[in-house]
Amino acid sequence: QVQLVESGGGLVQPGGSLILSCAASGLTFSRYDMNWYRQTPGKERELVASISSPSSTTDYADSVKGRFTISRDNAKNTVFLEMNKLKPDDTGVYYCNTHMGGSDYWGQGTQVTVSS
Repeated sequence: QVQLVESGGGLVQPGGSLILSCAASGLTFSRYDMNWYRQTPGKERELVASISSPSSTTDYADSVKGRFTISRDNAKNTVFLEMNKLKPDDTGVYYCNTHMGGSDYWGQGTQVTVSS
């Protein structure tokens, strides 16, 4: 059974930084693309960043380019999202995601709040 467990969220001031982690189990992690999404109240879930397998090619939403960095450690079955220069608009619940065998798998989410 695929499980994705996010951690690292919290309250941070504008301009600050956070690193989110997503630990994966129940799959051959190195074979799959991994994604980070975020959900804010009243908006659809938004794809923030993706990292492919096996090349680790990355892609970002325009709103986070130059501020966020996605990376993966296949030895630890973990994907990371480093978030810098955070803005209040970055506030939301951040979810880890992968697509495997025709199904989408999601973690439980981690709350990020950017506020002074």
